[in-house]
This record gives sequence, C-alpha cells and structure tokens, in this order.
Amino acid sequence: MITRTRQKTWKFAKAFRLRGVDRILPAGEYQVTTDEELVEGLSFPVYRRVGTMILVPGQKSSSSLEMFVINPADLKTAHENDASCSEDIALAPDRVR
Repeated sequence: MITRTRQKTWKFAKAFRLRGVDRILPAGEYQVTTDEELVEGLSFPVYRRVGTMILVPGQKSSSSLEMFVINPADLKTAHENDASCSEDIALAPDRVR
C-alpha cells in the first residue's frame, strides 16, 4: 500500500480543548500530521485519510512533546471557534470543559 504524510501548522490565539486530548492546550502553533493511503484499482490517484495526529507540549517537561490521535473535524471546529469565540477557551463540538 502506498502511503503519504502531510503536515500542516495550525495557530490558535486562545487556549483550546480537543476530544482525545486529556487537558486544555495553550494558545500557540501546533504541528498536525495526516497519514493517507492510496486507494488502489482506480484509473486516477485517490488517497483516503487513515489517521490525524497533533503534537502538543508535554506535561512533565517543557521540552517534550506528546502525540495524540484526533478527529480532523474536531480540530477544524476548535480552530473556527478560536477565531470567532469570545470565551477564554475554544472548545471542540462536544463542549467539554
């Protein structure tokens, strides 16, 4: 199976929360990695997403990073809320506090 990895940096102006991450994340820039695999048997190349991960600052050390598997829809919603929300924390769809 042929796979590819795409990376994108997401910037948050406010602290935010994502489903699958056990804490509130501070404002800042976050590296998001998406792994995709080629759907074989088609006459044109099509990739399907098989995983999306975000790197976040570690809890025990400021120089460490942790990787969490996340739902890209939750990330998009939290980012949209960050841009439009007047609250101190931009929340993902489940409104977890």
